[in-house]
Amino acid sequence: MPDAVGMAGGKHILVVNDTQEILDLFRMILEDEGYQVTALGFAVEDLRKIIDIAPDLVILDLVFDREYVGWQTLQKMKMHRDTAKVPVLICTAEIRKAQEIQGYLTEKGVGLLLKPFDIDELINQVTRLLSSENGLTQTT
Repeated sequence: MPDAVGMAGGKHILVVNDTQEILDLFRMILEDEGYQVTALGFAVEDLRKIIDIAPDLVILDLVFDREYVGWQTLQKMKMHRDTAKVPVLICTAEIRKAQEIQGYLTEKGVGLLLKPFDIDELINQVTRLLSSENGLTQTT
């Protein structure tokens, strides 16, 4: 049986969330699965940061300090040639906002994971998005 690193294939995941406890939780879960994790506690406004990190997947919260900066980051990523194909998993407790943008998320192949979630849901979403180029996955 392959070890966790073998199953994750050494994939690099960028997690962006403004709550340190959430970042620590994501890091623990994903590193236990064998992923390399970069955690940022601030909204990425300059896409050069994401381009330099070169993640295989971005897990992004929509809300930062009560503003939808995460949504702006997603829009910028999808409009920029260097980041447009990077799979994104929106992980948010903002159910209303997620419902408002669901059509866009579906069209762009962005995964959606609503908080609170269980670990298996997260791992399944990550696995699907990393294994499928157009990998739309949604858990509500």
